[in-house]
Amino acid sequence: MTTRGAGTAGLLLAAGSGSRLGTPKALVEFRGERLVDRGVRLLHDGGCHPVVVVLGAAVAQVRGAVAVRNPRWRSGMGSSLRTGLGALPGDARHVVIALVDQPFIGPRAVERLIRAAREGASVAVATYGGAPRNPVLIAREHFEEVAALATGDVGARPFLRAHPELVVTVPCDDTGDPADIDTPADLSALRMR
Repeated sequence: MTTRGAGTAGLLLAAGSGSRLGTPKALVEFRGERLVDRGVRLLHDGGCHPVVVVLGAAVAQVRGAVAVRNPRWRSGMGSSLRTGLGALPGDARHVVIALVDQPFIGPRAVERLIRAAREGASVAVATYGGAPRNPVLIAREHFEEVAALATGDVGARPFLRAHPELVVTVPCDDTGDPADIDTPADLSALRMR
């Protein structure tokens, strides 16, 4: 059973072309499912509603998702984060942000972030082995500053570093693995697991 997050939207960043991988990551098949579909399922199963996907390179090939197109996707993750934050419904009090290239992140990590928000956190970050990774939860009151600081190929990291006093870390070691897919070797290694 998920802890359905009233007012918690999900945001999946999936706009890149996967230049080092050789194909857009959103379209990569992993264990019988495209990474974009797996990412949407992660956020939905973890309790987010709605789930918005930011697309760019693969916008024509992805159907059936609540998707927005980032016309500036080539400029990096920052523009995708800004696009996604701007597309969230007005009643979304929080957003859980996930990346399309981490197929072993589990929905329990999303549930834990939503629980942290219910307990008063306005910013919550999943940690693995004590290191901050994804997903990340951010309250609406911070959207404007997060968007302003997201430039180039970085997302929420500048905001998180600027406001360590806001960050609640949420251990998620037992919920999945944050390994990501950047190269064909990464994909092969994860497929062998």
